[in-house]
Amino acid sequence: MAFGTQDDDTDDVMNEINMTPFVDIMLVLLIIFIVTVPVMKHAINIDLPRASNQRLDTRAQTISLSVDADGTYFWNNEAIEDAQLALRLAAAAAREPQPELHIRGDKRVRYERVAQVMATAQLSGIRKIGFITEPERR
Repeated sequence: MAFGTQDDDTDDVMNEINMTPFVDIMLVLLIIFIVTVPVMKHAINIDLPRASNQRLDTRAQTISLSVDADGTYFWNNEAIEDAQLALRLAAAAAREPQPELHIRGDKRVRYERVAQVMATAQLSGIRKIGFITEPERR
């Protein structure tokens, strides 16, 4: 008698699937799950405190300092004089958390004007300075 053939000596292949191994595997898995579920349950009941889900926003404010082509300073889109720049940067450096300074320099402005902003910010105590640029258009 060959595997997968019937008792008579014909060459017909048996077309039935033997379900017994599948049932055995399912019963073993069922027993494993029945045994492990009580182990996964916590044995100690603790009444945990409730907390609000509102996030505390402590991000620092950003200051946008723009320098146009003429060398004029703009503090958050408000034109300011050179004398006011040092005062405002010193006041911003004293705040907690300290705001970030984002410098936007026109590409036609003299480098000296942007360097003055960086030097004044450093002397004022500003620790985070970033430069804002636009990507090239292709």
